[in-house]
Amino acid sequence: MLDMIFMYIKAFVVGGILCAIGQILILKTQLTSSRILVGYVTAGVILGALGLYKPLIDFAGAGATVPLTGFGYSLAHGAMEAIETDGILGAFTGGVTAAAGGIAAAVFFGYLAAILFKPKMKS
Repeated sequence: MLDMIFMYIKAFVVGGILCAIGQILILKTQLTSSRILVGYVTAGVILGALGLYKPLIDFAGAGATVPLTGFGYSLAHGAMEAIETDGILGAFTGGVTAAAGGIAAAVFFGYLAAILFKPKMKS
């Protein structure tokens, strides 16, 4: 029981730090939110390719995989695995295959939210 609570605390702290860094970038720089999001995905790809993101995932679990850096890591990791099995073609297909579950969930739940909450156009 104590191990599970400690796991939740680690995930909360690491995910919170990643989100806090993004918020600081929004408040203290001229970067737009979309550029920060792209930077997070790119950072996840680079850190994943260098083998530096996996230890963070092992430590924090969902606190490291749920933010956009985790999505970037999934893309890089999937591409590297697919290159080993499929050759150079895997560089183009592996990332999308590895991240397909998350992408499908985002589309499904976005659609579900649009049905339930009746979005309106901005005026």
